[in-house]
Amino acid sequence: MKLATWNVNSIRQREAHVARWLERAQPDLLVLQEIKCETAAFPAARFEALGYRSEAVGQRAYNGVAVLSRVPFEVVARALPGLPDDDAQARFIEVRTAAMTVAGIYLPNGNSGGDAGFAYKLAWMDALRTHAAALLADDVPLAIAGDFNVCPTDADLSPGALPPTDALVHPESRSRFRALLWLGLTDAVRALHPSGPMWTFWDYQAACWPRDVGLRIDHVLLSPTLAERLTAAVPDRRERGEDAPSDHVPVLVEVD
Repeated sequence: MKLATWNVNSIRQREAHVARWLERAQPDLLVLQEIKCETAAFPAARFEALGYRSEAVGQRAYNGVAVLSRVPFEVVARALPGLPDDDAQARFIEVRTAAMTVAGIYLPNGNSGGDAGFAYKLAWMDALRTHAAALLADDVPLAIAGDFNVCPTDADLSPGALPPTDALVHPESRSRFRALLWLGLTDAVRALHPSGPMWTFWDYQAACWPRDVGLRIDHVLLSPTLAERLTAAVPDRRERGEDAPSDHVPVLVEVD
């Protein structure tokens, strides 16, 4: 099964990019982040014509996640359990297929909103860990895929790309990412590529793409039953070189 994640940075601007990539890469299931549209505005018909059923959790102009799949699935959740009921940020969708449960996430950046914004990021990560722990305790074949907005180690960003105070590399952000791994989850890309640059994001500013100044912030974490069947995991750098691209690229994982 081919599972992919991609922060498209506006589905309105990148609808054709996603359609083209689906035809080229042929994933079985793709989770999207930062679709930046309300649920009803998601271009489901475009992807249905390619054989992909979609479900979106949208929000006007900001955030938003979606699932596109050519295998049958059911939606399990449209918000992360454990967050306040009045949390209106569209950042989570969980679906179940015959092979696995997939949580598609758009984790808060944490750099905006001052101390409160960073506290929200940490609270979100704590809720994600609690939810993942419950699923793993039930021995659910689980994949958590999306834009985590965390560079787990110094090897996951170009030297000098971010200051040490940035929320993406902050010790508390990294410790919570490690806490997810300590549950028994496997970082799919690093499992097969333990060293070297595997960037998934290049900022639009400062010629980051031509200079290859990147970050690895888009991840797929696998439960033990899926990790032992992992056969491939790699960011698709080609997409960053397309015309008017997202600043992120898809990460494609294959499980036997």
